[in-house]
Amino acid sequence: MSLDSVRAFLLEKAPDIKIIDQGASTATVSEAALALGVEPGQIAKTLSIRVNDDAILIVARGDARLDNRKTKAVFGGRPRMLGAEEVEALTGHPIGGVCPFGLATPLPIYCDQSLRDFADVYPAAGSRTSSVRLTPERLADLVGARWIDVCSLPALAD
Repeated sequence: MSLDSVRAFLLEKAPDIKIIDQGASTATVSEAALALGVEPGQIAKTLSIRVNDDAILIVARGDARLDNRKTKAVFGGRPRMLGAEEVEALTGHPIGGVCPFGLATPLPIYCDQSLRDFADVYPAAGSRTSSVRLTPERLADLVGARWIDVCSLPALAD
């Protein structure tokens, strides 16, 4: 069902974007990077959080971490990750396949600046084995996302 809602969304808004089904799990950043042959940062993970009473989605590069201080500064409240059942009920997508396309419920969507570090990124496409490839700008445009800075990048090893 979830993959179907993403397929319908893309058919209507971006018929040139093809769904990549790996046939292998892309449910975690490391699994997706391995299956797609890209670095973990290129995986565009979708974080489902609640700030105050509002559920929102934040799409960030795969190796970035949500920074509580930055998030509180942007949204005026402490972020809390949603539980799996609530995520699936709101998005229509299973954990591991959550993406900003074809949502069951209209939700505010934000893209973290960290995505702009890559020419192409790979968000999930509504299932634990599917994804799409597109530019960060196209991703934000397709879902009407606002750009924000709420993530921290991993420290570089010396």
